[in-house]
Amino acid sequence: MKFRPCIDIHNGKVKQIVGGSLTDDKDRAKENFVAEHDAAFFSRFYRDKGLSGGHIILLNPSTSSYYEKTREQAVEALKAYPGGFQIGGGITPENAGNFLNAGASHVIVTSYVFKDGKLHYDKLKKMQKAIGKERLVLDLSCRKRDKDYYIVTDRWQNYTDLKLTKETLCGLSDECGEFLVHAVDVEGKAQGIEEELVKILGTEAGIPITYAGGVHDFSDLARLRKLGGGRVDVTIGSALDLFGGKMKLDEVLAYLCDDTEKRRESGR
Repeated sequence: MKFRPCIDIHNGKVKQIVGGSLTDDKDRAKENFVAEHDAAFFSRFYRDKGLSGGHIILLNPSTSSYYEKTREQAVEALKAYPGGFQIGGGITPENAGNFLNAGASHVIVTSYVFKDGKLHYDKLKKMQKAIGKERLVLDLSCRKRDKDYYIVTDRWQNYTDLKLTKETLCGLSDECGEFLVHAVDVEGKAQGIEEELVKILGTEAGIPITYAGGVHDFSDLARLRKLGGGRVDVTIGSALDLFGGKMKLDEVLAYLCDDTEKRRESGR
């Protein structure tokens, strides 16, 4: 289990928000933290820490009056750490190459391939043709409805008809290089992880999976490691000291490094 950095950009500023509160109506979201520094500052910070494989997310749609400011912030962050970050938010075959050329290691896609509540394999193939499936991250962020988790799109506002299950992960693992999964109902609340979801993600999918949502202390990291079988990487946002939280990044890194060494020594 590795730590994956995150930089979320909304209305042209680095923020931590409550995921379920995000709406395109007047570009509103409930904010936990609004940074004084720009996205490039955080990118350089993570670069200097030697942390890679994280993600930058543009939280404004391309139709928003804030989109250009948000995009500019994202591009500057990519340029500050070439190859250090993946990028998501409004990615299409037409603009994916621009972000890769700016320094993104991968592009993260949801809404382009999940349209009108359904997975469109023709769009998925078009994206693969544009960038190669090894540089494609499928964002399978989800919300619970009744007893099941459903993939959600359009900044997590709209449900698809696709349940997130072991079978879904196995079926899509041949179509991309990685998965990113936000547990939207707990995203930004720092009140605990979605344990049922993590169990699903712990399925051996054969490609890297990153979980985000609800981590608020080290007991959450311990549960995440156990339930995910050590195969699920983690992003921490609002609970991190970098974004106004109580979990110190250096302690998180030390904890995960120590945990990895113990598992290696025990042969697990």
